Amino acid sequence: MPVRIHFTDDDLAHIRLAQTPDPLWEALLSMHVLQTNTASAVFGPWRRAVRPELPAPVRELLRLAPPHGYSPDFLTPAGAAGGLEAGIGALLSTPRGRLRHDLLELSRAGRKLPSWAPSLAEGDGDAVAHLAQALRAYIRIALAPWWNGIRTRLDAERSLHDRFLTKGHLDGLLGRLHPGLSWRPPVLEVSGPGGADRDVRLDGRGLFVLPSYFCWRYPTLLRDPTLPVVVVYPMAHDTAVGRTARPRPSLGALLGQTRTEVLESLAEHHGMTTTELAHGVGIAPATASHHAGILREAGLLSTSRAGQAVLHTLTPLGLALLDG
Repeated sequence: MPVRIHFTDDDLAHIRLAQTPDPLWEALLSMHVLQTNTASAVFGPWRRAVRPELPAPVRELLRLAPPHGYSPDFLTPAGAAGGLEAGIGALLSTPRGRLRHDLLELSRAGRKLPSWAPSLAEGDGDAVAHLAQALRAYIRIALAPWWNGIRTRLDAERSLHDRFLTKGHLDGLLGRLHPGLSWRPPVLEVSGPGGADRDVRLDGRGLFVLPSYFCWRYPTLLRDPTLPVVVVYPMAHDTAVGRTARPRPSLGALLGQTRTEVLESLAEHHGMTTTELAHGVGIAPATASHHAGILREAGLLSTSRAGQAVLHTLTPLGLALLDG
């Protein structure tokens, strides 16, 4: 069922694009994925690595994040856009009314809740602290080893965003984020299974756009329309993201003058197509493609599809090498 988000002229001027992945959104959406066997080519290796590592107290957290249907809005506070510590701080400050409302909504779906849920619904400080501790443990096990790769994928998405915004093509951006998002000015329609057919009026609040690695197939957003409006949509997936790797001993042999210029150009422009890379470095497109392939195999750059564009972006390893 679609959700229609209505923009005013003021809202169009206050669209914000995520600069980094949101750790609490990724935690919630990865918990959804962890409880299914969908998209094995992308998430299978990650699931096989994570499932055996979750201790029972952390596994109980999954009861708050059913793989289908409603999950509590308080698990993804707006403050998490500022990083994990900001997100945990916002979670610890959740009003008791919000906790009670969201947990009641979850229980109505017949979901078995954690043993500490009644205390959490009353805003008990120990229960809220336990929730924060369980989330930290989950993120340490399930997300931290893969975080650099997730961040690299978001950088590729952001490069595409920046191309439209620098040219003032806001309509082009909203119309190309994801097939589940349809832009018919002044309304952005969010399509997906489940949920109620409803209208959300921004009324000057603006919109936060967040690509997510673990969001799968369909965009999503918070249930309560009074909260800050965030549209989360799936990043493009070509292959599964890997754990953070140590530098390979053969990297030094790769860095001739041309490949160094390729890395420097990517660092300066935050992502380039093969044609742009060739023009920027002053080499033929075929030569640029050749060097990009070698640097990609070395783990120094990532090539991914973002919408209709194919972009090369530096990996954290590539950035670290340049910084060194």
